[in-house]
Amino acid sequence: MSVASPAETISTRALYALWGLFWVAMIAVAMQDEWQNSHIRWWEPLLWEGSSALVATVWLLMRNRGDTRYQQYLDRPRLWFAHHLKWFPLLAVTFIVSIYAIRHGVYALVGREYHHESWTFVFVYETVKLLLFVNLWLGIIFSFHAFARWRSQRERLLELQRSLAESQLRQLQSQLRPHFLFNALNTISSLMHSDPERADRLLARLGDLLRISLQTEHREQIALREELQVLELYAQIMQERFSDRVQLAWDVDASALSASVPTLLLQPLLENAFKHGVEKSQGLVMIQVRARRENDAVVFMVCNTGELSAPSEPGVGLRNSRERLRLMYGAAAALTLTQHGSDVVAQLTFPWQEHA
Repeated sequence: MSVASPAETISTRALYALWGLFWVAMIAVAMQDEWQNSHIRWWEPLLWEGSSALVATVWLLMRNRGDTRYQQYLDRPRLWFAHHLKWFPLLAVTFIVSIYAIRHGVYALVGREYHHESWTFVFVYETVKLLLFVNLWLGIIFSFHAFARWRSQRERLLELQRSLAESQLRQLQSQLRPHFLFNALNTISSLMHSDPERADRLLARLGDLLRISLQTEHREQIALREELQVLELYAQIMQERFSDRVQLAWDVDASALSASVPTLLLQPLLENAFKHGVEKSQGLVMIQVRARRENDAVVFMVCNTGELSAPSEPGVGLRNSRERLRLMYGAAAALTLTQHGSDVVAQLTFPWQEHA
């Protein structure tokens, strides 16, 4: 037994509400039309329209119960209508006999006789009227069901896209952490024999890094202040290695510290500055890390003195950062790498969101 989706449930409730309002209006109009007629009692128009409403409601309920057989034809309207209208002759006979049986029965109970046109006229007149009524409501029902199916399919598609995006994010994060650790351990390895004390300090800081990394492993987003702690620890490790070749300055707007940022998104930018700026230079390299809030956006920049190399395939860190931005923010976020005078500037912009 299939379970109705939320969209289908809402659509069905709206349909029943509209059905109820329709019949209330029909009964009200019928009673108003006959209100001044002294030969007709007040309950007679109520009986005439009420009997039609009762039998028509039974038809609607039976149609909805068997509707699952025809859901497959919602994308082919002609087939959908044809499958419903093939039962019209049986419906017409059943409907006319039922409503007139109810009317005759009620009139007999109150000791009166129900007068109407000849049965031939009744069947022709009621059949034509019923055909118009059925087509009208089949059109409304089709619209409700088609809209509910579209909503359901859209919700499933969005859920699938969300699941895929989360899966891709987990994959990207799993790629980024080994890449990050490899670079940090490689830095420590280069100092193991030349300067054991510095290597020991670096290992301690790497331990702090791993501790923070484990704390945020299952968190998709963290506060900018937490992300900056990771950057500071990474920067300390790299400054130990290039102590005579790099100067690092931090310019962080306090109002930006509470921003929500994807975990380990910023670290590749700083790593890129060390890898392409410091490692490839024999002179002193200045690195500036800046973060600020600009209206509804967060702007994060890493600037280092040097020349932007010729365009090539981006590294794992930058490639993953761009992909994560695309998955999480779409066109609302951007990561650019440009030359500004004597500085290479990596700028990351993404929507502002207060971290809970």
